[in-house]
Amino acid sequence: MSERDIESVNAAESEMSQEILAEHEVEPTRTSYVTAAGLGALTSISVMASSYLAEAIAGLPFTPFDLFDGLARILPGDLLTFGIDALVSVITVLKIGPTSSVAKTVEQIMALLIFVAIGGAFGLLLRWLGRDDLRQLTGYGKRAGAVLFGAFWLVSVAVGFSQTNVVWIGLWLAILNVSWGWSLGWLIQRAGPALAGDPNSSLSRREFVGLLGGSVVTISVGSWVVASLLGREGPPAPVQVEILDTSSLTDSPSSEALAARIDPAPGTRLEITPNEGFYRIDISTRKPRLVPETWRLELNGLVNRPLSLTLDEIRAMPSISYHHTLSCISNRIGGDLIGTTRWTGVLVRDMLELAGMHSTAEELFIEAADGFYESVSMSDLLGDRTIFAYEMNGQPLPHDHGFPLRIIIPHRYGMKQPKWIVNMEVLDREGRGYWVERGWSEEAFVRTTSVIDNVATGAADEEMGTVPVGGIAYAGANEISKVEVQVDDGPWVEADLRAPALSPLTWVQWRYDWPRETGRHLFKVRAYDGLGKLQVLESNPVRPDGATGIHELSASA
Repeated sequence: MSERDIESVNAAESEMSQEILAEHEVEPTRTSYVTAAGLGALTSISVMASSYLAEAIAGLPFTPFDLFDGLARILPGDLLTFGIDALVSVITVLKIGPTSSVAKTVEQIMALLIFVAIGGAFGLLLRWLGRDDLRQLTGYGKRAGAVLFGAFWLVSVAVGFSQTNVVWIGLWLAILNVSWGWSLGWLIQRAGPALAGDPNSSLSRREFVGLLGGSVVTISVGSWVVASLLGREGPPAPVQVEILDTSSLTDSPSSEALAARIDPAPGTRLEITPNEGFYRIDISTRKPRLVPETWRLELNGLVNRPLSLTLDEIRAMPSISYHHTLSCISNRIGGDLIGTTRWTGVLVRDMLELAGMHSTAEELFIEAADGFYESVSMSDLLGDRTIFAYEMNGQPLPHDHGFPLRIIIPHRYGMKQPKWIVNMEVLDREGRGYWVERGWSEEAFVRTTSVIDNVATGAADEEMGTVPVGGIAYAGANEISKVEVQVDDGPWVEADLRAPALSPLTWVQWRYDWPRETGRHLFKVRAYDGLGKLQVLESNPVRPDGATGIHELSASA
């Protein structure tokens, strides 16, 4: 065989070997869709932590909460109410704590979980975009991150919770989300080979897991710790709940008259609710943090002199203080979404007179810093107890309850009384209402209710053979004239009222010393308002006008 023939044979063998190798070539290990989703969910935790830190340092929006709040505002009223009712039912049945605080915590947890789910979907999207060429994932990630930035920016602006300039909000969200997209693309690109132990991978499995876990833990824990330290509030200021001097309070009985009253039954809720125990219901996952130095109360519309008042200017106006019970329209029979406190503030009619309100005025449209809004009729505004309150139990209005200013309207449920007020407009027509538009009562008048707080078997009077039973009754501005208690199927027996009440606008505590009988018994209560009208006995749900029905409590003696 000639040398040329040998070379031809060798070339043919080489070509055949290359074809065989090509046929058996193993493609680079690709990251699975499940892994990509997991990476998206995991990295979303770091994104949330960074967002939380930015909110604590610069007042920038916390995206998970903005998304949740935005979603709540576009949901149909029936669906939103169903969710609220279901949540309250679970809290009530499981008895896991105060309704308002537990519900708020659950809302926040739901907001975080939704954002984690968005992260998982983000990972799936990038893996799908890179299905043909994983080397393009970082580019896809940056572009997808830019889309997320645009969406999150629009939501934050629409929710309007952050007081920071929208340009700075946009810049921060652009940096955060584009960086998230790039890093997630980089991780998905390298996860498959690294986790599979591919010898061609630039990272070993241990190096990849260490890099991923270390980064997420460091960013997340570090951000949460620093943000928590920066945003940490000191312990609440002590609140004086004892009744000392009532001489400066409007409509309040004398201290001597209050001191001469009967003692409440043990276990009856406090007559004055401490600030830290007062319920909080609002439309956002967190409270606004308004700065008194920059806050202004704007009043315009049908007035001769539009106002822009500072908190100091409002506090300098003549004020009144009185005790008043406030109840949420969502409060169930026997629920804890109700409380009594001493409010201090300026009469709304004085402010309207200062602005020179037109005679054609019909309603006042009020906007809050958290996006809530409500319209209040002139019949309420011109009353002698409707105030813009800036103090609660002798303390500056807490941030949880509307600092720096909220409105208090007698005989209406809390849904008609915005907190964190920033803007108001006098109208010659009917205005909008946030909850009214979602199917709740337009009037929201308080409905008479009575509650058994406790059957104090542990405080039985052995000599008299009685057990103290106690609770509260409330009828808005109509006061309470009588409370009756029924045990099992026995007669209705009148209870003793702890009268006089703190004011005509508060609940009254009642007490019934029940002649003890051994065994388990069912106690019921009903109340009559100041006009002698019996509360509605028929059971009705909270929506749309507030719950009605008889409260009952089972106890063993």
